[in-house]
Amino acid sequence: MSLHDDAVGVLKGYVGDDAQQAELRQVYLDHLSGHPDGMWKACGAGHLTASALVIDPGRGRVLLTLHRKLRMWLQMGGHCEPEDTGLAVAALREAKEESGIAGLSLLPGGPVRLDRHPIPAPCRWHLDVQYAATATPGAVERISDESLDLRWFPYDEVAGVADASVVRLLESTRVRLDRGF
Repeated sequence: MSLHDDAVGVLKGYVGDDAQQAELRQVYLDHLSGHPDGMWKACGAGHLTASALVIDPGRGRVLLTLHRKLRMWLQMGGHCEPEDTGLAVAALREAKEESGIAGLSLLPGGPVRLDRHPIPAPCRWHLDVQYAATATPGAVERISDESLDLRWFPYDEVAGVADASVVRLLESTRVRLDRGF
């Protein structure tokens, strides 16, 4: 199965929290239907990306990266690579690379949210498929070349440092955790 086929399958199975998430799901599916290259950075109309919010539920905190180019506190994530066999694989790879934590595990149940945001030319959109990953107790982070900083934030401090998309991702992740995944 190709990465494109996996993404279509993941999105068809995705059940979001609200009508906006359902609309985004359809936007993503339409994008992939109209763009066979829609998984790749080279697609001028936009492309899917995969990210993961790294959480430590036992201590009520999240690990955010101060993105080198954007200079914003964000979840770990980025572009899919040819060796990625699925969106979940891409999200977990990105989380491990950017956090330096090898023992991460994605929460069961597939993506937590979808987030579409504009990006500079020549591309137009990032269609981000957002997961959540748990860190093992005692996990030690290590900054990557893509980050200016890595920092653990208590849940209640995230809204003060990150944009609304990260806050929504954290809220949806916490709901999933409260439901037992």
